[in-house]
Amino acid sequence: MSEPQIPLDDPLAPSAEPQRQTSTAVLEREQVEEQVQEPGDHERFSHYVRKEKILESALSGEPVVALCGKVWVPGRDPKKFPVCPTCKEIYEGLRAPQDGEE
Repeated sequence: MSEPQIPLDDPLAPSAEPQRQTSTAVLEREQVEEQVQEPGDHERFSHYVRKEKILESALSGEPVVALCGKVWVPGRDPKKFPVCPTCKEIYEGLRAPQDGEE
């Protein structure tokens, strides 16, 4: 009996060239669930900004950028509002200043 013939264009056919193997790695990322905020929620919070930026804004009228990314010109008493949860989470994740750093 003769052996069956394999077509030359068959992808499963053994080839004369060595096969190259590839590997795949999985990069795992921690998924952080963001709190659902309604439009305008940023207006209901106090945000974290460097004190010197607040002073500069008071003199120049230029907007400031909070840790959470909100951009605005400060004008209200922050003590009347709860702290922005995103700003608070970012602030708590920052490392303490080292010798002579701000």
